[in-house]
Amino acid sequence: MGGKERPTLTRRGGEAEPPKQLYVIIMLTIRISEMEKLLFGTGGTPHSAKTLSAIDGIKRIAELGLGCMELEFVYGVRMAETSARLVAETAQGLGVKLSAHGPYYINLNAREPEKVAASQERILQTARIGALCGAESIAFHAAFYLGDPPGKTYQAVKKNLAEVMNQLKKEENRVWVRPEVMGKTSQFGDIDEIITLCNELDRVGICLDFAHWHARSGQANSYPEFVAVLEQIKNGLGDEAIANMHIHVSGIAYGQKGERKHLDLKESDLNYTELLQALKDYGAKGLVICESPSLEADALLLQESYHRL
Repeated sequence: MGGKERPTLTRRGGEAEPPKQLYVIIMLTIRISEMEKLLFGTGGTPHSAKTLSAIDGIKRIAELGLGCMELEFVYGVRMAETSARLVAETAQGLGVKLSAHGPYYINLNAREPEKVAASQERILQTARIGALCGAESIAFHAAFYLGDPPGKTYQAVKKNLAEVMNQLKKEENRVWVRPEVMGKTSQFGDIDEIITLCNELDRVGICLDFAHWHARSGQANSYPEFVAVLEQIKNGLGDEAIANMHIHVSGIAYGQKGERKHLDLKESDLNYTELLQALKDYGAKGLVICESPSLEADALLLQESYHRL
């Protein structure tokens, strides 16, 4: 988008907005020039959408010239199947790619069997409704260590996620299930753990949150370090993983124990321009989901910065 003006972020209802013909041009441009590269979008409905609904969020993503949106089921999967099919129809019609984020209340390393079962069911619900919405991937926070050694936690996560994946296979649900790289040292989900999990379980992929990894490691904030992470993914999971990435990006505040809270990109120390350069140089493809407080503003900043490189 280079030096062009951004589409307005104001809510519809009297304010001037670009003509609908421009939206068609934007979407055709996205389909032709971006689908084979990276698509940028928001974690949840953009703040400037007409309402908070998923359908209005998808429409606003298209109006802004962004390419994807993550459906946020973080407080529970509360969408009927009929609504999910309408979401899929809207997204397909506008050329917007979708993913979904599972509920926060998941711990595949819980002590109590009933909590493990509830966690598995929340992943299944996300995968089922996500697939009906047309999402190709779902992301989720897999577990807490709860004082257990990482190896023991890994075995619990692997066993319990394998049961989820077996059930999805029976249902012929082909959605990618992606444990997220997490930002706190108390949480299961460093890059090595998730790469190993991906290699042991079919249709399990990585949700690579660069802000989380920066907060967790206290490093991973320069071009060589970003390239090293991508090389780690390629060596561990092959070229296919680079061609089908699911990425989260935001500014982040952190301390000794990792993540504290998300920030806008320009209020944080995340070196997002060098991250984008690494992604471009490495030929990464897939979705980049912005989780900054200023959702669409930072998503547009990422997209515009990427296209200027």
